[in-house]
Amino acid sequence: MVIRVGIVGANPERGWALRAHVPALRSLPDYRITAVGTSRAETASVAAQRFGAEHAFTDPRRLAEHPDVDLVAVTVRTATHRELAGTALAAGKHVYCEWPLARTTAEAAELVTLAGTVHTAIGLQSRYAPAVVAARAAIDTGYVGRVLSVAVHATRAKGAGGTVPDWAAYTLDVGSGAGTLEVAGGHTLDVVRHVVGDVVPAAATLTTRQTTHTVAGTGRTVTATGPDLLSLTGTAGGAPLTALIHDGRVTNAGTRIEIAGTDGDLALVSTGPEAPAGVQIGALRLLGSQGGPWRELAGDPEPGEGRNVARQYAALADDLRTGARTVPDFRTGLAVHHLLDAVRAAASVSAE
Repeated sequence: MVIRVGIVGANPERGWALRAHVPALRSLPDYRITAVGTSRAETASVAAQRFGAEHAFTDPRRLAEHPDVDLVAVTVRTATHRELAGTALAAGKHVYCEWPLARTTAEAAELVTLAGTVHTAIGLQSRYAPAVVAARAAIDTGYVGRVLSVAVHATRAKGAGGTVPDWAAYTLDVGSGAGTLEVAGGHTLDVVRHVVGDVVPAAATLTTRQTTHTVAGTGRTVTATGPDLLSLTGTAGGAPLTALIHDGRVTNAGTRIEIAGTDGDLALVSTGPEAPAGVQIGALRLLGSQGGPWRELAGDPEPGEGRNVARQYAALADDLRTGARTVPDFRTGLAVHHLLDAVRAAASVSAE
């Protein structure tokens, strides 16, 4: 069975679809890109030629309803996820939607209801990094014993030096649904909850440390209304958790998640040139120790931003073939939205 995919947001010149979804789908024999959609006819036509798709659309409803499309991939800005994913679900198609699932938790809940029995996937692809898979297995098999604490330090380079690329400027708006808390926070905390267990915030600080940014190459300035730093204490899987997640790191941006236990310790560490982009993109290594020096337990042998996206697509193909539901779906996405709401609530209480 070949799964025919229509990509909404298939910009042929830039964007996450070009960098990750297209190469991921092309690398897998289970998939074929049959349709692409953009907001302009010219770019849709170019995308169709470049990506080998038979159909080009500017109307997402026509793409979703086309009989040559089995699965719709939604790879556009978060603010339109509810509408576009909802359109695909209304057409009875399976949907892979990038994280965040929606701009608000209420919108995410609506998509869960609309999904019904079709297969959905949410772009929390960090779960498929070999180091994350190995970390969860190590916890499950008792490598660390009883987890005593979890410490997270996750920084991205976005906004470093007060400059942002034009494509990222909109994420500085608190209403975008794609700021530091939602993207860096959502991806990073999902890894923690996936590996260790449920994250329960106790106290949090959300703050904007850089309020003014220059848009690269334009000289235009924008004012940030969303937080660029999260400091959190709470629990993960019942163990004490501390987390610092922030954007604008000038030097050595990256992620380190340490899990300390009664019998051993683990560390998920980002590495390579993609490390400043976040845990969902940067290659990860899993380090382990049971009282001696750190040694590498797992790494990522495959380069490229789309490698974890490809692994998630491969798992989704297996689900569609067998009827299983192993892939993080819209319900998983809704759970992360609820977690971020709990962070906001903890931050609100802390500020009183």
